Amino acid sequence: MQQCDELGETPDQVLINCSGGGLSSGCAVAIRAMSTGTSVHTVEPEGFDDTARSLVSGQRERNDMTATSICDALQVEIPGKITFDINRKLLGPGLVVTDEEVRAAMRFGFRQLKLVIEPGGVAALAAVLSKKIETRDKVTVVVLSGGNVDVDLFASIQSEKCSG
Repeated sequence: MQQCDELGETPDQVLINCSGGGLSSGCAVAIRAMSTGTSVHTVEPEGFDDTARSLVSGQRERNDMTATSICDALQVEIPGKITFDINRKLLGPGLVVTDEEVRAAMRFGFRQLKLVIEPGGVAALAAVLSKKIETRDKVTVVVLSGGNVDVDLFASIQSEKCSG
């Protein structure tokens, strides 16, 4: 938000990686205080989309904890009670990305942005790159967080021969 303010821009939408909902609820409160017209969306990995499903149902939904994802930082069983109470009032629809989309975003982040971003921290970028949300003619903010990724996993992902 600070960068948008410095550029004289108001974001149309903000995408935030989500596990228990703390980061998204805190950001949503701050964003709402600055702009009531900005939509805020959580992004979660497939199989761990409890917040996205909870926003649809209006109640906290549980994940099947036998699922797997490369986004280990985003693997929670259920959204936090306090954070979900905030998020259901302030968030737009949640978005869901696949592990392959996350891998492509990690490659893009390193090759194009020169950033080492952990799988869970790049989920929002994965949503944009895989066109999970319309960005044409919209000021879109993507929250990237964390560089806590195993070096061997990161090297393996970077060596993959895929687009991104």
